Formats: sequence, C-alpha cells, structure tokens
Amino acid sequence: MKIAFIGLGNMGGPMARNLAAAGHEVTGFDLAAPAPEGVQAAASATEAVAGAEVVVTMLPNGAILRQVAQEIVPAMAAEAVLCDCSTVDVESARAVAAEAQAAGLGALDAPVSGGVGGAAAGTLTFMVGGSDAAFETVRPLFEIMGQKAVHCGGPGAGQAAKICNNMILGVTMIATCEAFALADKLGLDRQKMFDVVSTSSGYSWSMNAYCPAPGVGPTSPADNGYKPGFAAELMLKDLRLSQQAAEDADADTPMGRLAAQLYETFVEAEGGRGRDFSAMLPRFETRGRG
Repeated sequence: MKIAFIGLGNMGGPMARNLAAAGHEVTGFDLAAPAPEGVQAAASATEAVAGAEVVVTMLPNGAILRQVAQEIVPAMAAEAVLCDCSTVDVESARAVAAEAQAAGLGALDAPVSGGVGGAAAGTLTFMVGGSDAAFETVRPLFEIMGQKAVHCGGPGAGQAAKICNNMILGVTMIATCEAFALADKLGLDRQKMFDVVSTSSGYSWSMNAYCPAPGVGPTSPADNGYKPGFAAELMLKDLRLSQQAAEDADADTPMGRLAAQLYETFVEAEGGRGRDFSAMLPRFETRGRG
C-alpha cells in the first residue's frame, strides 16, 4: 500500500518506520524530524500525499491538524483515507472529518495509547472514529502499528474515547502516587504495599503496570530515574482536552478538573516539565516533610 505519513516525531517516526519495515511504500514529511529508516522524505506535505492510498497524520494539536488538513485534502487522491492519529479536541476531529468527506475522501480519528515505547514496539492501541469502510481500509495498518484497534463509532468517537481514557489515567496516577507517599509515612514497606494493592480493590493500570515507586512491580519510569515514557506535559494536554470536552457536553467531572489543576501545578509551577508524572512520588514525600 502507498502511504503518506505527516509528522515524524517521537511517535510518528517509529510508526512510519514499522509500516515501511512491513513492506509498505511510505513517504513522510516533517518540518524538523528526519525521515526514519525505510521512509522516503518529501519536500512538503502536499508532495508526500500525492497518490497515497492512506495518509496518516501525527500532529501536536487541533489547530495544526486543521491547518495541515486544509493543505493536504485538496492534494489527496480520490477515495483515499485521511487517518489522524494525533490527540486533539473532538471538535477539530469532526471538522477535519467533514472536510475530508466533502472532498470525497475517507476520514478516521485514531488517537493512540501506549507512548513512545508502544510506537517503537508496534504495540499501540488505537481508538478509532469514522466510517466502517474507512476503518476496514486502514485496519491492516493498525495491525502493524499496534496490538489493538477499537472502532468506537462515527467521527470524533476515537478522540472522545482517548480523552475519557486519559482522564481516568490522570486521576488514578495521582491517587497511586499519594497512596505510596502515605504508605511511606506510615512505615509500610513498598513491596508489601504493592503486593496487597495490586491484587485487591486498589488494582489499576497505574499501580500494576506503571507503578510510580521504584523497585516494585513491572519495570516503569520509576526504575529508570523517572525518565519519561509519557511526559507530564502531555498528560496535562489531555486533561485540558477532557475539561474542554466536559464543558462543551455540560458534564460534571470534578475529579478530572482537580487532576488537571494538580498536573498544571506540577508541570508549570514546580519544574516538572519533561519529566514523567511518576516523579511526583518523591515530590509528595518532600512536601509532606514540610
């Protein structure tokens, strides 16, 4: 299949490389990042999409997605599919889908979960919104780039699922950090804490797969000096998207709102930018010693 990939950064680069390694003809474009091995570099986004059957985008935000879509949609081949894997606001996802569909193209919003490690390993999860036909066209590519793709509904449904999923993650990661900090203050051994909670009602992905305390549970950023796998500023972005969506939908999400405020404090006021949120564990400990 002939594929164009727009956005070859930390996530897009490995995803494009995996597609090329699987035998697909991949042409990529990025304003700054180089084309990964096996991907042919284009001089512009419009050059990259010429003749492509599927165009994949991985971009920073909804405004940039809209700008890129306005540029590439007129240059895309008839009946091609525009598959956006960025995490953006639902309104932007739906607007871009409408623009693509008006031009006779297929459109999917397909944000991912799994971080940079999942992009490199080809183990991402895709949450997909769009038509059945477009989903079936891109399904073989999802199977190369990830381990699972869930067709969540029509345009915008993928972004809605991603925003809700990451609001849960943001809230549970904060609770997990606080619980370990409290356990330390109470003199509880961290391994014993993990052994209890990971098999009882406190079970969560934040605890069992991404434990913020070093030396317990599966290997996580806590065991690598808190080197980020999913940086805190990206979680802040997603939590802000969740609160924007909640406001638009008139939904009450007090825990999501508080989580966004705490991440904002950590990222913007406490020097946490570029570090994984699991680093909040020692920060809570320090704060508790007051």
